[in-house]
Amino acid sequence: MTEQGVRWTADQVLALAPDSASRKAGSKLGTAGPWSGTGSSREGAVWGVCAGGGGTPYRTVVDTADTPGGFGPAYHCSCPSRKFPCKHALGLLLLWSGGEAAVPAGRAPDWAEEWVAGRRRATRGQEEAGTAGSAAGSADPEAARRRAERRAERITAGATELEQRLTDLLRSGLVTAEQAGHGLWEETAARMIDAQAPGLAARIRELGSIPGTGPDWPVRLLEECALLHLLDQGWLHRERLPQALAATVRTRVGLTAAPAGPPLRDHWLVLSQHDTPDPKLTTRRIWLHGTASGRTALVLSYGAAGRAPDLALPVGLALDAELSAYPGAGQRRAALGERFAPPAPTTARPSGISTTEAAVRYGEALRDDPWQESIPVTLDDVIPVPDGGSWQLADADGDTALPLTPAAAARPGLWRLAALSGGAPVKVFGECGHRGFTPLTAWPVGEGAAVRL
Repeated sequence: MTEQGVRWTADQVLALAPDSASRKAGSKLGTAGPWSGTGSSREGAVWGVCAGGGGTPYRTVVDTADTPGGFGPAYHCSCPSRKFPCKHALGLLLLWSGGEAAVPAGRAPDWAEEWVAGRRRATRGQEEAGTAGSAAGSADPEAARRRAERRAERITAGATELEQRLTDLLRSGLVTAEQAGHGLWEETAARMIDAQAPGLAARIRELGSIPGTGPDWPVRLLEECALLHLLDQGWLHRERLPQALAATVRTRVGLTAAPAGPPLRDHWLVLSQHDTPDPKLTTRRIWLHGTASGRTALVLSYGAAGRAPDLALPVGLALDAELSAYPGAGQRRAALGERFAPPAPTTARPSGISTTEAAVRYGEALRDDPWQESIPVTLDDVIPVPDGGSWQLADADGDTALPLTPAAAARPGLWRLAALSGGAPVKVFGECGHRGFTPLTAWPVGEGAAVRL
C-alpha cells in the first residue's frame, strides 16, 4: 500500500475496515487513552497494548510492509474477534497515522517481533514455493498487479453505485437532500470507504455539509454533484483519458501514488503553513517556492484529530532540500526529501502577478484538473479594501480586484493584513479559487519580513 516507514493517512486506514461497524469501533480506539507500549519500526511493524473491557489487555501488532510475493499488510491481535483487521488493529493504525508523537519509533517487544518475523518467513516460503527460479526476497509483480486490479474493481463498483445515487437524487429533487439529513450522505460515504475510494467519500461528506446553508445552497449542491459526476465518469472511462489526466483522476478517487518526478534540489522559501482540522484528522498544508526554479509546491503532513502534524517549517525562511513531484495533470503536491541544512533567513520573495492574471491562471488550471478548489498565487501591489459586508484585494494601479473568501474575511489574519498595508500596496501570497482569494502570507513593499496571516 505504501513505502515502508511512511505512515498512512486516516482515510487509508479506514479503507481497510471489513465493515461499517468495524470502522466505527476502530475510530473510537484511535486515541491514546486505551493504548500503552505503542511503537513502530522503519521496517513496517506497528504494535501496542489496548486496554480490554473485561480488564484483559489485548496485544496488537500490524505488519504494514509488502512482503516478498506481494503479501501484506497483515494483522494479529489477542482479542477473540474474527474480523481482519479487528477494531484494535484499526485503532492502532489510526493512532499511528497521527505521527511519531502518538506512536514513536522504536524496537519491537519480543512478542511483536516474533510474530512479524514468523509471518515474513511464512510468506517468503509461499513466494519461493510458487515462483520457481525467483530469488528469495524478490517481489512478485504479478501479485501486485492482481491486488491493484481487485481494488480497481471495487472502486468501479462503488463509482457505479454512486452514479445511481446521484441519479436518484436528481430525479427526486434536491429538496429531498435537506429533508433526509446528514445520515444520507454519511451512509453513502461509508459505502465508498467500503469500495476503497476515500477520495469519493471525502467529496460526498462535503456534499452533506451544503443543504440548508444559505439561500443558494441548491445551486452549490448541484454544482458539486456535477463535479462528483465528472469524477465518477473520469474513473469509469479512465482508459480513454490522457495519461496525466488519468493519473489525476486516480489521485482524486483516493488511490495513493509514490512521487514520480526526479528530486529537485533548491532553496525552498516557506510561503505558508496552515492546518485544516477534521473530526478524525488534521491536515497541514505547507507551500514552498523554489528561489532558483520558480516552482511552487505543496507538502502535506497529517496528524490525528487534536494533535499537530510532525512537520513544521517556519514561514519566511528558506530550506535547502530536495522535492519529488507526485504524478498527475496540474499536480503541485511534492514529497520533501533530503534536507541539506536547517531553515535559514532569506531576503528572497516570490514574483507576483495582478488580480486579473490570477483569475486567468485559475481558469487555465481547471483544464488540467477540473476538481481543483484553488491554486497558489502571489499578488503584487494589492490593497485590502472593504467591499460592503466583505473585503477584496484591489490592484493598486488598476481597476480590478479579487474578493476574499467568506472564511478569509472572518479570520483574524485579515486585520493583520489591513494593518500591514495601512492603505499602501503589499505583496500577498494565498490560494485563489472559485470562492475567492484566501490570503496566507504578506510582505510590505520594500524591505520587511513575511507576516503570517
